Amino acid sequence: MKPLIGVSTYLETSARWGVWDLPSALLPLGYPRLVQRAGGVAVLLPPDEWATAASVIARLDGLVIAGGPDVEPIRYGAEPDPRTGPPARERDEWELALIEAALASGTPLLAICRGMQLLNVALGGTLIQHLEGHTAAKVGAFGEHAVKPVPGTRYEAAVPEESDVPTSHHQAVDRLGEGLMVSAYAGDGTVEAVELVDGRWALGVQWHPEMGQDVRVMAALVEAARDDG
Repeated sequence: MKPLIGVSTYLETSARWGVWDLPSALLPLGYPRLVQRAGGVAVLLPPDEWATAASVIARLDGLVIAGGPDVEPIRYGAEPDPRTGPPARERDEWELALIEAALASGTPLLAICRGMQLLNVALGGTLIQHLEGHTAAKVGAFGEHAVKPVPGTRYEAAVPEESDVPTSHHQAVDRLGEGLMVSAYAGDGTVEAVELVDGRWALGVQWHPEMGQDVRVMAALVEAARDDG
């Protein structure tokens, strides 16, 4: 049986399709398609009550925390930089609950872009609120840069060579959360991947694998979810 992989969603006050313009929980198609290409079954997890997170995670074989808006700085004890985007409090609350439940249960976790930042914050880390050079010049497009794995890490086992990745972020990990180690860097020293040091399967990547052709990171999650199940 294919592993069941939950993917967190955006929450938007307005989304348009056909004749409709309505509040929506949505997700770019690249996420579920990448799960499917990697051999899993994707289910969407729109924001819900904190107390339901543990029971949701108990039904899943693996979890993906998707990219999206900036994490609210109050979550890591900082004042907002003028360039930090508006808060997404319902997402922050729900995804932090999902991360906590996944870590507590040992459910394999892949955290993408915002998701990696939120994983770091969940474990007591902080974020750089603005940096240059990791977005495309054109608004609404993805850039690309090289990422180099750290030898001996879980990420390096999945992607052993330096590789170009799709990227779009203006924030990054600053102080590492407790129990995390860096598993990949960009050429300018920006932290591009993190993972747990204690053997539990949790990996954060700062780029967007769902926007590329390389399925290896997601395949590693799906394989871990299959073994865990």
